[in-house]
Amino acid sequence: MSGAPSLVDPADPAERRAEKLLRISEALMRRVELATDKADAGYAHFQRAVLLEEEVRERTRDLEGTLELLNQSNAQLEEASRAEARARADLANALEAVEEGFALFGPDKRLVLHNSRFCRQLPDVWETLAPGMSFGDYIERCSRSASLDLRRGGGGAAWVDRRRKHPAAEHAIFNVALTTGEHLQISEHRTPDGGIAILHTDVTDMVRLEHAERDRLLDAQARMIRATLDHMAQGVCIFDENARLVGWNRRADELLNPPNHFVRLGTRFRQLLEHIEQRADFAKGATCAGVRAWISGRGAREPMTFDLRFDDDTILSVFMAEMPDRGFLISFSDVTTERRAVAALAETNQALEERVHLRTRELEQAVAVAERANASKSRFVAAASHDLLQPLSAAKLFLSTLSGMELGAKEATIAHRAQNALGSVESILNALLDISRLDSGRAEVKRSAIDLGLLLSRLEEEHQPLAREKGLSLRVVPTAAVVDSDPSLLRRILQNLLANAIRYTEAGRVLIGVRRAGDAVRVEVVDTGPGIPAESRDEIFREFRRLNADGNPASGMGLGLTIVQRACELLGHPLDLVSEPGRGSRFTVTLGRADSPAGSAGPHAPAPPRVIGRQAVVLIIEDDAEVSAALALQLESWGFEALEVDSGAEAVALLRETGLSPDALIVDYHLQGGETGPDAVAAIEDALGPVPALVITAKGLDEVRAVCFARELEVLAKPIEERLLFQFLSRVC
Repeated sequence: MSGAPSLVDPADPAERRAEKLLRISEALMRRVELATDKADAGYAHFQRAVLLEEEVRERTRDLEGTLELLNQSNAQLEEASRAEARARADLANALEAVEEGFALFGPDKRLVLHNSRFCRQLPDVWETLAPGMSFGDYIERCSRSASLDLRRGGGGAAWVDRRRKHPAAEHAIFNVALTTGEHLQISEHRTPDGGIAILHTDVTDMVRLEHAERDRLLDAQARMIRATLDHMAQGVCIFDENARLVGWNRRADELLNPPNHFVRLGTRFRQLLEHIEQRADFAKGATCAGVRAWISGRGAREPMTFDLRFDDDTILSVFMAEMPDRGFLISFSDVTTERRAVAALAETNQALEERVHLRTRELEQAVAVAERANASKSRFVAAASHDLLQPLSAAKLFLSTLSGMELGAKEATIAHRAQNALGSVESILNALLDISRLDSGRAEVKRSAIDLGLLLSRLEEEHQPLAREKGLSLRVVPTAAVVDSDPSLLRRILQNLLANAIRYTEAGRVLIGVRRAGDAVRVEVVDTGPGIPAESRDEIFREFRRLNADGNPASGMGLGLTIVQRACELLGHPLDLVSEPGRGSRFTVTLGRADSPAGSAGPHAPAPPRVIGRQAVVLIIEDDAEVSAALALQLESWGFEALEVDSGAEAVALLRETGLSPDALIVDYHLQGGETGPDAVAAIEDALGPVPALVITAKGLDEVRAVCFARELEVLAKPIEERLLFQFLSRVC
C-alpha cells in the first residue's frame, strides 16, 4: 500500500534491499511454522506470510527491472562519453588543420579552446594561453606584446579600448602590424550563445602585394599627370602648404622665362612673385600685395583670377586655387590674341553702333513718311469707297427695277450679268473699306454676347443660293453656343470664310459647325475644294493673292482671307488652317464663351436636346474626313462626345490607350484596305465586349443589310437622315 511504512530503507542499493526482503520473508516463514496459537490465529499468520511473500516477489521483480534500466543508462552514458571524446578529438584535429589561428571564448568571456596557430606570431601571449583565460586578460596581454607595432593606432591603451568595444558588435575585422614587418588580420565574430570566435590570419603577402600595386599605380599616375601637364596649353605650377614649388610643366617655363635657378624643387613662391613683379603689371584690380595676402591667408582661400601685362605686350591670365592639403595651384594662359581680338571687336562694335544709330534715325524718318502715306492712303480708300458705294447702290436699284420688267432673253442676260458685276465691285469696295479700317486702326471693337446659332443660320440663308448654283451641298450644323465677340467683325470673318470655301470648291460640299473646347468653342468651315499646299499657306493671307486665279474680278480680288486674319488678330480669336491638297481645307476660329444674350430665345431652330443625363461617348469609324467631321459636329451639337478614327485597328488602339468604353459606334461599311464596318465592330467587341453599333453605307444597301442582319447590326443609308440617327442614339445611349 502506498501509505504503509517501508520495511527497507529506500536509500539502500537495490541488491541490499532485495537481501533484506529475503531475510524478512524467511523470518516470517519460521515464525509461522513455530507458532502454537489457535488454528485460526495460525491460519491468519499464514495468510499474512503468503501476502508478504507475494509482495516481496513483486518488489524483487521491480528491483530487477530497475537494475536493467540502470545498466542500460550506464551503457548509453559510456557511449556518449566516448562520442564526446571523439568529437572533441575531431574538433581539435579540424582546428589544427585550419591555416588560421582560432580561439573560442564562451558566453562568460573565458577561453574555451584554441589551436596551436592562435597567437603564434605573439610568442609572449601564446605561452600564457590556457582554458579559462578571460577575454579582457587576453587583450591586455596582446596590448603589451613586444611583437605588436601599435604606434599608428595610438598605443596599447587605445588599442585595448577599441578591442573592448568590438564584442558588442556581431563582427569586427581589423589589421595590425607586427614588429617583424608582417601583418596580422584579426576577425572577431559573436556566436549565437554570446561567445566570441576569433581568427588570426597572416595577410603579409596580401598587404605587400597591395602596397606594391599602389606604388605602381602611383608611379603610373605620376607619369600620366606629368605627360598631361607637359601637353597642356597653360603653364602650371604646384606649391605645397609651405609655398614651395613641388611641380611644374614646360609651358610654365616658356611663359614666365624665369632664371634657371628658379626651376627646381623647393623654390619659394615669393621668389617667383618677385621675378614676375619686375617684368609685368597686375591688371583686373589685382596687386602684388593682394597675391601675397592670398598666399599667407589662414582660412579657406577662394579661387583668384587676374591678368599680367608684360613689357612685350604679352598678356597672361592667371588662375590661383587652393588644394585640399593647403597647397595651391597656379595656371598661366596666354590670352594676348584673345585680348587683342576683344579690343578690336570693341572698336568694331563702337563703329557699328554709330552706324546703327545713324541707320535707325534714317529708318525712323522713313517709317514716319510711310505711316503718313499709309494713313493718307487709308483715308483716300475710305472716302473713295464710301463715295463709290452710293452710285453703285443706285445702279443696283435701277437694275433691280429693270429685272422686274418684261425683257427679252438677251436683255435679261445682259441685265443679270451687269447686276453680278456690280455685286462684285461692291464686294471689292467693301473689302477695301474693311482693309482700310483695320490698317488705320480706326476699327472700333464692340464686344457683346452673340447667339452663334442664329448668326450661322442667317449666313446659311445668304449663301445657300450660291452653293446651289454651283451644285454644292452647303450644310450648317445647328448650335446653341453663345460667344463673346464683335457682332459685325465676327459676321465678316465667318462670311468671308464661307464665301471663300464656296468660291474655290468645284464639287462636293461645304460644312460649317461648332465644337466645344473647354471654356471656348471652335467654329470650323470645312470644304472639299482643291486644298492648299503647305508652302502656300502664308501667301493666301496676303493682299491680292489668290491661288489658281483666273483673272476674273467676279471671283474675288484676294482680300477675303486678309480681312479674316486681321480681324481675328484684332479680336484675339486664334485662326487655324488644316489642309491637304486634293482633299479640301478646314479653317478654324476659336471664340470665348459668353452668357446667353437677352432675348436669345428667338425663333431660330434650336439644337435637339441632350438624350442622356451624362455626356455619352460615340466612336465614329469613317475614312472620309469630311463625312467624319460632319457627323462629329452633329453629334456634339446634340450633347455627345465624339471620337473620330478611320479604321478598326486605330479604334482599338485609341480605346486601349485612353481606357474609354464608347456608348455607341457609328461605322462606315467600306473602309480602307478592304476592311468592312462589321469587321471593325468585331475587333472592338473582342477587346471591350458588346457595344451598340450602327453601320452606314452609300452603295449596295441590300447586300450590306444582308451581311449586317446576320451579325445583328443596324444599317443606315447615306445621305444620313438626322431623325433616324437621333432615334438610334436615343435608344441605345
